[in-house]
Amino acid sequence: MPGPDTPALTDLHPRLPSPVQEVADDRFTRHGIRLLLKRDDLIHPELVGNKWRKLAPNLTAAAGRTVVTFGGAYSNHLRATAAAGRLLGVPTVGVVRGQELADRPLNPSLARCAADGMRLHFVDRSTYRRKTEPETLAAVLRASDAEDAYVVPEGGSNVLAVRGCQALGEELRGHADVAAVACGTGGTLAGLAAGLAPDQRALGIPVLKGGFLTADIQALQAQAFGGSRGTWTLDDRFHFGGYARTAPALDAFAEDFEDHHGLPVERLYVAKLLYALVALAEEGAFPRGTTLAAVVTGRPFG
Repeated sequence: MPGPDTPALTDLHPRLPSPVQEVADDRFTRHGIRLLLKRDDLIHPELVGNKWRKLAPNLTAAAGRTVVTFGGAYSNHLRATAAAGRLLGVPTVGVVRGQELADRPLNPSLARCAADGMRLHFVDRSTYRRKTEPETLAAVLRASDAEDAYVVPEGGSNVLAVRGCQALGEELRGHADVAAVACGTGGTLAGLAAGLAPDQRALGIPVLKGGFLTADIQALQAQAFGGSRGTWTLDDRFHFGGYARTAPALDAFAEDFEDHHGLPVERLYVAKLLYALVALAEEGAFPRGTTLAAVVTGRPFG
């Protein structure tokens, strides 16, 4: 359990609700569309964006126990969990996909995790795929010397996280017709849609290819709320090859957006979201008079 001098989440002074910023961009205004940015990247300097909303309720539930979670070599979620552990004095273990990475120098993302005190435990990709199976999970926890730990799933998406992200939708009530967010594991979209008003809808832009998120989001909402909540859709055309994949066209778009609006654009999630919204506006997917809110879930790393 936390000691008397252990910082609490409230001591970290999150900026909530996060600001809503309107930007004038001709790629939207010429179609009669207003673009708002929901600046979740400003919630906290180290627990950025939806990571705060997903991690905060889980860290409360962990009650000072070691937190074990999962991610790839460039996982934003691992970095956020490691930072939270350092800030709150909570031990953390990151189970990293790819046993071969254990014999290589740490990349900057994993090096940041280690610097924040996270113990890294590498597993082969076959084991990683089975990480939610009880026997496999138990073996991983034994091997990482964390059998009594509090486990947070990959990407942080569980019932507590989805309920935490419901506040994101509630904060956007009355601001926009469509609230759009980039999706990894789907937890943020599941909560966002649940928090919106009945006359609003949520749009998710998956950053992984595979088309599996619909069932995952339905399951998360069923677990968190007992059934479906809100109106939401996915458009899976803008993953640019999958997670952690980009392309010259995406980089050029992000640099142009940064130049025009002074907003550092994170490439793996936020750039794909904004690129998708421009493309959809060009396709006529939004009627004239629509107000779009794009959730800025993070900022560039490094």
